[in-house]
Order: sequence, then structure tokens, then C-alpha cells
Amino acid sequence: KWRILFPDNGRQWRNWKQASSFYSGNSIQTTRYTLFTFLPQNLFEQFHRLGNIYFFFMVVLNLFPQVEVFHREITMLLLVVVLLASMIKDAAEDYQRFLFDKMVNFSKTRVYDK
Repeated sequence: KWRILFPDNGRQWRNWKQASSFYSGNSIQTTRYTLFTFLPQNLFEQFHRLGNIYFFFMVVLNLFPQVEVFHREITMLLLVVVLLASMIKDAAEDYQRFLFDKMVNFSKTRVYDK
């Protein structure tokens, strides 16, 4: 597949070397995470959801024996399962974005110039 670009930015380039050095990092990146930022950033996003905050509040309450309603392990297990399922889904989506970005960034390109 070929990508076709029509530049209309008002700049006229005299030679290819000047243009390629100016736009050397011209790539598409739609991924949200990197390998190092996945866990903290994903947990930060997960705890912006009201349901996850509720389950976390229930885990904290069940740590105190006076107000323990459920077993501690059951409440923690529910929170871990919900967070883990969401993390796996987000990781799979982000990996698909990475593959699509890689395909687009390494595709052949035709540039039409006036």
C-alpha cells in the first residue's frame, strides 16, 4: 500500500536533504502506554472509575475486623479480577495500536509537490 501526501504548508523546499532533516521524526504514534509507564498509568486511569473506587473502599473497610462484612480475600479477589481484566483489555488494544502505527510508519509514501 502507498500513502499519498499532499503538502500544503506554504513552505517550498529547495532540496530533499533540507526537507528530510526538518521532518526527520515524522511518525505517527497513537499508543497510550510504554513498557515502563503501563502499570502506573493504567492504575491511575482505572481508579478514575467509580466502580473501582467502590471496590477499593470495600477492601480498605474489610481490613478492620470491627466493620468486616465479607471475607478480606473475597473482596480483594473481586478488585484484582476487575483490574486485571481491564489491564489485559487495555494492553491488547494498545498493542493493536502499536502494530497499526508500525504498519503506517513503515509504508511507502508518495509526496506530490507543486
